[in-house]
Amino acid sequence: MLLNFLSQISWQFQVLSITTILLCINLMCFGQELKKISEELIFNSPSFQQCHASTIVEASPGVFLSAAFGGTREGNPDVCIWMSRFENGTWSQPVLMADGIQNDTLRYACWNPVLFKNNKDKIFLFYKVGPGVLPWWGMVRTSDDLGKTWTAPKKLPDGILGPIKNKPVQMEDGKILAPSSTETKESWKAHIEKSVDNGETWVNIPIDHNTEFDVIQPSVLIHGDGMLQVLCRSKNNSVIQSFSNDNGNTWGTMTKTSLPNPNSGTDALTLKSGLHVLVYNPTVQGRNGRAKLNVAISKDGLNWTDAVILENEEKGEYSYPAIIQDSKGKIHITYTYNRVNVKHVILEAL
Repeated sequence: MLLNFLSQISWQFQVLSITTILLCINLMCFGQELKKISEELIFNSPSFQQCHASTIVEASPGVFLSAAFGGTREGNPDVCIWMSRFENGTWSQPVLMADGIQNDTLRYACWNPVLFKNNKDKIFLFYKVGPGVLPWWGMVRTSDDLGKTWTAPKKLPDGILGPIKNKPVQMEDGKILAPSSTETKESWKAHIEKSVDNGETWVNIPIDHNTEFDVIQPSVLIHGDGMLQVLCRSKNNSVIQSFSNDNGNTWGTMTKTSLPNPNSGTDALTLKSGLHVLVYNPTVQGRNGRAKLNVAISKDGLNWTDAVILENEEKGEYSYPAIIQDSKGKIHITYTYNRVNVKHVILEAL
């Protein structure tokens, strides 16, 4: 009887991968689904050869800004910050937003832009400049007209780097928490940069600097009742987490999650519904660890279920995601597409 049943299954079902079948079962059990509704490459014939580390923000309803660093190769002095604007259904050609020119004879690379809009509709463009990751410093430009014009670049105070890869979050009381980190030859450490005056000044809050784990590039999840969670990239083949019970003023011990990590950036978001969403490479360190990219969902930040497969290749680089939820509830993700472009994917929750 079983053989007769199997023989009647359509050929379309037979070619479904085991991964896809298991994903469907997981979603049915979990009771939540995310559906991909569009995907496109942002840059059309860009002037730069390579790009990486994208970021995205909704400037106004239906209007988005996305930035990345681009040049001949990551770390080269010609690498600049480039930004495109999505309006009326299309992305604009990228425009130059920042370079690392110091004087007539000295120029450094730019790195890791992060876009953020505060509750006063001021948009921040944070980024880094320097001869390398260890000695880089934080820079910022701001816009009061939804990204149409920008202030001149300004160096952040000593000891403040700005959000290192992932967007800040603004709490109900107006406090801004910018997830950040530092790298030295000895170790990687995560911290939060807190502002209580809407981004004018910042203070540094460490996250378990006694940890055995090497962690950078945290993102922040909001659980309510004062509880926050960070998820971090690590050298330890796992996404690493820490919790705060006082709205980010102090943080607990770093611990491993069940999620793998190939020493590559992730990004996470708490949706308006309270569901948590994470974009990550579901692999460990090794060749082509960034060739697969998934979206996972969780109700508690502890138990995660893969909900969408964004990329599933044997080779390639699909990495450094950024994720936001727009004013209509749709989920926007950007990520590095083989170092030559940035892909923009829109999801909706069903």
